Parts: sequence; structure tokens; C-alpha cells
Amino acid sequence: MDIVLGILAPGAALDEQTLAHDYEASLAAIREALGRLALEGLIIRKPRAGARVAPIDAFEARQVLEVRRLIEPHAAALAAEFASPEDIEALDHVFDDAEAAIRSGDYRTLFLMDHEFHVRLARASGNPALARIIAPLQLKAARFWACSMAAGEGPENRVAVDQAEVDSHRAMVKLISKRDTAGARAAAMKALGVVRHDVDRLSALAAPSKVRQVPSIV
Repeated sequence: MDIVLGILAPGAALDEQTLAHDYEASLAAIREALGRLALEGLIIRKPRAGARVAPIDAFEARQVLEVRRLIEPHAAALAAEFASPEDIEALDHVFDDAEAAIRSGDYRTLFLMDHEFHVRLARASGNPALARIIAPLQLKAARFWACSMAAGEGPENRVAVDQAEVDSHRAMVKLISKRDTAGARAAAMKALGVVRHDVDRLSALAAPSKVRQVPSIV
């Protein structure tokens, strides 16, 4: 979580003993967590060099967005077809406290809501493989989102962007509850259009010569 939200900065060295102390965990648990984070691309581990937080890569941010645009609309369409009433109710309540979090700038809570929503959506699709794919993508996407916010975007615009993202997710749930597969698919794509705001901002922070463009699939 602290890597995703930028509390552990890109490039920061990760000492196992220090992490075990700070997070009140055993060395075995820390090593297991570092191994999982390395597989997810959030840290880099090298023999005899230790572990470091992975750098922020604007090109990778666009790659992640393109993959999400491929699979998340499909997950939403499947959820509209297969989600149980309990799944839909849970999705409907994920963002209950979103406005309070937006007003207070509680981005940690907003991230947790967003992550929970997409994991629940993938599970509601009836395809467990989607949940295994979407969860790590969400972590990477949230990291790019946090980096974009750290760039100093004006608070008035930031509130509008965050509210638009929350509203797009709520609209998706309504369509899922109506069993509207095409509508749910379109709503998921629209929600990812809001995400693109942050990806574009992140790309703008990089030197133009270092940013490679990824062709849009839509």
C-alpha cells in the first residue's frame, strides 16, 4: 500500500530489517511480501544489491491502461450477465463514503474503494481468472494515479475528476443491476476514459523524448 501511494518513493531502498520493524512483521513475512511485489513489478530485486521500489514509467502506465481497456469492459459485461444479487448489492455500496473522502482529500480511502470495486467486479463476472489478472493491474494503476496527484494538480480540478470517476462506477453498477451487458461494457470503457486523465498527466511529466506512444485500441 505504501508503495502504491508513494509513501515509499520510487527508487527507495528496501531494507528487510527496517521493514520488519516498521510494519511489525517477521522477516519471513517481509521476504514473502517482497517476492510477491517483485512478481507484480512494484519492486526490483537484484542479487547482492537488495530491493528497491520500482521507478515510475509513463510508458508502462499507458500499457497498463490499454490492457485494462481490453479486459475490464468484458468483466463488466460478464458481471451484468452472471452477478448474483449479493454481488450487485456489494458493488452498489463500495463508494458509499466517497464524497466525504473526496472533500477531505483522503486518497488512501478512495484507492481502497476503487480497488475493492474492481476486484468485486471481476469476481462477479463468474471468471476467477479475471480477478487474478485485474487485482495487480489495479495496484499499478493506483500507483500512477498517486504519482499524478503528487504532481500538484489544482484541488478544484482534482475534486471534479475524482467525483467523475466515482459517478462513472456507480453508473456501471446500475447497468449491471439491469442486466444490460452492452451498457455495462460501455460504462466500463467510459470509466477508463476518466482514468486516462491521470495517465496523460503522468506522461506530460516525462521528457518528450522518453515517452513512447501506445496505439489506442478504441
